[in-house]
Amino acid sequence: MSVQDELAHARHALDDLVRAVDRLQIPLGDGPDVRRVRVDTAHLREDLDLLRQSMAAEEPAVDRAQPQIVFIPRTPYDPSMWAGCEDEGIGSRHGPERRQARPARWAPRRTSGMT
Repeated sequence: MSVQDELAHARHALDDLVRAVDRLQIPLGDGPDVRRVRVDTAHLREDLDLLRQSMAAEEPAVDRAQPQIVFIPRTPYDPSMWAGCEDEGIGSRHGPERRQARPARWAPRRTSGMT
């Protein structure tokens, strides 16, 4: 995972923690312990935001220049370029003109009457 993905995952986990603390406040009340946990989660959120901002500032600027367009001519390629190469395209391996009758690789065994 990238650093940005990890930061987003940490943010979601922190949001879940904040919701859990909010649910705990209902049965426990607004005592000093619950307030301290709420303040700690707020500090974690601020620290995570600062970390994300510092990581964004450190990232190198990506060159968003438009890629150069390469024009491919419509003329046929030089046949000597393909000398010695096999065609692995759709269809038979060597084409119908090179296909030869081959003997079967295996034949079913004839079993004798004994089993």
